[in-house]
Amino acid sequence: MDKNGQISKDEATGKVAVVTGASSGIGKATAITLAQAGYKVVLGARRMDRLVRLAAEIDGIAMHLDVTDPASVEAFTSKIEKTNILVNNAGGALGLDPVAEANEQYWEWMYQANVLGSLRMTKALLPKLEASNNGHIVLVTSVAAHEVYRSGGGYTAAKHAQSALGLTLRLELLGKPVHITEIAPGMVETEFSITRFEGDQKRAKQVYENMTPLSAEDVADCILWAVTRPPHVNIDTIVVKPLDQARAREIHRSTTA
Repeated sequence: MDKNGQISKDEATGKVAVVTGASSGIGKATAITLAQAGYKVVLGARRMDRLVRLAAEIDGIAMHLDVTDPASVEAFTSKIEKTNILVNNAGGALGLDPVAEANEQYWEWMYQANVLGSLRMTKALLPKLEASNNGHIVLVTSVAAHEVYRSGGGYTAAKHAQSALGLTLRLELLGKPVHITEIAPGMVETEFSITRFEGDQKRAKQVYENMTPLSAEDVADCILWAVTRPPHVNIDTIVVKPLDQARAREIHRSTTA
């Protein structure tokens, strides 16, 4: 980054990947994986202490980003001169209330973080991705983008909408040098459940009891594979789940003595 806070031309001439929600979980693992593959990674998240440490580890660039805030997105994206890859990873879930008891603030946040956040980042960086002549937009959704389950209405609605955003982009960008990939993970042991249950560590841990979930690195591997295919290849959707998970709520859990 130069003295004016812009991504420098030297950095921009190589492979540059932007990863949102990069301070932990899938975002962090993706940033590390892409950096190891030779990308200059621009990290965006709200928790700058974590972000700065990660940037130092991978020789990346850390900048504050809150995808639910249009002004934050504008400030972040205005500093990026060129990029090849945008990984829309920021998002999450809050609560497990049935529709009849829905917390509208939770629903609004989930829509802002998962859907409008991806929309804002994509709108801002699309001209630069297209100008790279081999751009790639990755939307990290969920199996919840493809099925519903009881008490998950807010999250499944948001993830279905995020998936629809990607499908629409695929049509609108047909003939242009921009790839669109949706990565839809099943159960991944990250801070996802801690956020959903508002910091309740015990309840979050129970989600993964007696089964083997995916790791963040497993999902990052899928992202790396998708974005490193030949330019004429587009990986539309990857649904990746643990062997112990068949559907959102169909889980094999080993019995314990």
